[in-house]
Amino acid sequence: MRLVIAVRVIIKGRVQGVGFRFWLAREAEALGLGGWVRNCRDGTVEALFSGAEDEVRKMIARCHKGPPISHVTRVIEEEAVPPNGRGFDIQPTAP
Repeated sequence: MRLVIAVRVIIKGRVQGVGFRFWLAREAEALGLGGWVRNCRDGTVEALFSGAEDEVRKMIARCHKGPPISHVTRVIEEEAVPPNGRGFDIQPTAP
């Protein structure tokens, strides 16, 4: 049996205006993860990943690099409650 976890991340650096959310959604879907991603008004990107622990850890590792024109300076992780529903969504900018 595979352990299912949920992790919320805040990604800092040059992560807005570089296709980060779309890249992240494609990567998460390829790993079979549920959750969401959104821009935040402070210039960060926030995401929630839910799924098998190995795949969530792979996604977090990918967030440290990001898409080619991004520049990630920090990824902050915290445990989270798995989202309701299935699939991976791109949400509107956080208030």
